[in-house]
Amino acid sequence: MGICGTAMGAVAAALQELGHRVSGSDHAVYPPMSTFLESKGIEILTPFAATNLPSDADFMVIGNAISRGNPEVEEVLNRKLAYVSLPEVLKEQFLRGKRNLVVTGTHGKTTTTSMLAWLLESAGAEPDFLIGGLPANFGMGCRLSGATDFVILEGDEYDTAFFDKRSKFVHYLPEVVVINNIEFDHADIFADLDAIKLSFRRLLNIVPANGVVVINGDDPNCREVARGCFARVITVGFSEDCEVRIQGAEYLPEASRFEIDGQICEIGMAGEFNVRNATMALTAARAVGFALEPSVHALRSFRGVARRQEIRGETARGVLVIDDFGHHPTAMREALAGMRRKFPGRRLWAIFEPRSNTTRRRVFQSDLPGALSGADGVCIASVPNPEKVAPENRLDPDLVARELVARGVEAYHEPNADAIVSRLAQQSREGDVLIVFSNGGFDRIHDKLLAAL
Repeated sequence: MGICGTAMGAVAAALQELGHRVSGSDHAVYPPMSTFLESKGIEILTPFAATNLPSDADFMVIGNAISRGNPEVEEVLNRKLAYVSLPEVLKEQFLRGKRNLVVTGTHGKTTTTSMLAWLLESAGAEPDFLIGGLPANFGMGCRLSGATDFVILEGDEYDTAFFDKRSKFVHYLPEVVVINNIEFDHADIFADLDAIKLSFRRLLNIVPANGVVVINGDDPNCREVARGCFARVITVGFSEDCEVRIQGAEYLPEASRFEIDGQICEIGMAGEFNVRNATMALTAARAVGFALEPSVHALRSFRGVARRQEIRGETARGVLVIDDFGHHPTAMREALAGMRRKFPGRRLWAIFEPRSNTTRRRVFQSDLPGALSGADGVCIASVPNPEKVAPENRLDPDLVARELVARGVEAYHEPNADAIVSRLAQQSREGDVLIVFSNGGFDRIHDKLLAAL
């Protein structure tokens, strides 16, 4: 149920290839996932209906976007049919008995997971992986062959299903856990930062004593949750007391360079946060037996992830349009700092859609002006589907824009993507860099900007 979700569809196809007979349903069925599943011989039914349920299914897999009131869920419960979550299917069908490396944290999960998978791929390990994005080196976000010892997983702290409110990552049977950072996010799931820390503690409590936990040693929250861990803990960071210390970092327009344990490393990505992501991946690969020197060499050929500082196009006037998945204030601040180094002397515009369950709320009302002030100009859209958040709890984008103006930043609150495009058609000039921050499609704003400019 919910078969056209990115992870659900990938796992459904992998189950079919293992010899199971799979069918599914969703409320919206469209390419590319619909055509991908059809090519695998998987029947897709729409809309949700009790009559969709096969009478002879061994179990029903219920996606985490599916809730009570769904006619199929109600039928499953009324008939007392067997049901499981997607993480449970992963655990029992693909992860049990494997060497699972789980990458977690508020920021950088997708990039670090992609890097780690590429390091093991380059070493000939041919790992399986499940990544919440599209790594350019693989051209796909999921590979579950079952034919390898290693599985690299992006570990999401979001809840598992309507019937299991634990974080997804507690199902992943980790041998190695990477924690990039821990901040407050997912305000629709977690009450506060302490609730998030508790979830991470529960994850570390299932890492075996012969496993490894790699943490950001510069993050006090990471150090706190790792305290008392039964597995070996390796700290990574710029601090002098980190076991794996990042030194000599240089942020050049074409690359970022740094040194760890006498090895000069280079990635074709901007910013301190990507240097840290890379070091976390290198450290995790080392922890399971892959030598540092060949991993450093492999890192140079890592080509990034779709929607992570991805250049979508350049206009005739040399205006660059860049897509970034960032939606948390920290992620946007760091991305802008990286772009400032990558494009020195050029004017930066930050274009932000407050779409995530947290940013549409007032949680980051006071943090957003500081995060976005690294840009020369800012356009912030209205909160999409505002009726989903009570007015007293809803972000005020107009106030964010006014506070940015008070800080000396040219800033505008516009109702939607089209209004932002019209604004930038007037305000942008030759050589500007436009960075779009959204965790959704943002009404195809990237294509609209390129066309208008």
